[in-house]
Amino acid sequence: MGGKVFSHISIFFANFIYALTYTFAKDVMPDFVSPFAFILMRAVGAVLLFWLTYLLFVREKMERKDLVRAAVAGVFGVALNQLLFFKGLNMTTPINASIIMTSNPIMVLVMSYFILGEKITLRKAIGIILGIIGASTLILNGSVLSLNPDHMLGNFFILINAASYAVFLVVVKPLMQKYNPITVMTAVFTFGTIYVIPFGLDGLLNVKFNELPVTIIYEILFVVIATTYLAYMLNSAALKNLRPSVVSMYIYSQPILATIVAIYLGSDFVTQNKVVSAIIIFVGVYLVSVRSLKDRKQKLS
Repeated sequence: MGGKVFSHISIFFANFIYALTYTFAKDVMPDFVSPFAFILMRAVGAVLLFWLTYLLFVREKMERKDLVRAAVAGVFGVALNQLLFFKGLNMTTPINASIIMTSNPIMVLVMSYFILGEKITLRKAIGIILGIIGASTLILNGSVLSLNPDHMLGNFFILINAASYAVFLVVVKPLMQKYNPITVMTAVFTFGTIYVIPFGLDGLLNVKFNELPVTIIYEILFVVIATTYLAYMLNSAALKNLRPSVVSMYIYSQPILATIVAIYLGSDFVTQNKVVSAIIIFVGVYLVSVRSLKDRKQKLS
């Protein structure tokens, strides 16, 4: 029980970090650092931190066959996930991207069924539908989804990004059950960084670091240390005790957390719509995360 509570707390804080990241990343890109250069910066910074942590505290060996799985996870969890998201966001609207990302838990549930044998129950389906309704209402907040044909390719990239992260969560789950999360993420980011280098190296070499404002440097450090290293570590720790479908459901908490931050900073305010949306989302997360009575009885027997 304690492990699962810690996992839920971990995934909550990971999504809180993600909610803060949108503002910081928007400040950095593209005026100071190009999107692909920023992705490489994140990957290099994170892989150095993961290796340092691994060498100081873990030093666990991974079997060769599992390294192959880590290499695949690096494609979907680091390279495709991040490259397509920033590319897609550049070609569509933030609202379109946010709405499309709500499809991630559905993809995770379907892939978990085919790859891990996780059951798709009516309760989980209702939970995911509630999450989509609550998150979409909160994201739109009086705005509209853009159906402009010029945004279609960007929308497609965001959709593939959501699918790639879904694959990552399902592929990496068996590794998390077998190894220390630091071992797994060190391997995943080592491969992921190699894949990203061809796309971001030229842009990274052109960054004028000596001309970056101090605030931009702090925001870059936040994205590298918190959003990439810490959030991925929290996500991976949660996967040791939680199903991928549960971890993915917390994506619906990001609009709530972003709204709370905005209210705290005075740039937004509480409305009945936001409160109702938050309640719907939390009910959805609860329905997906809590095992059925039948499953609990089977586990005890």
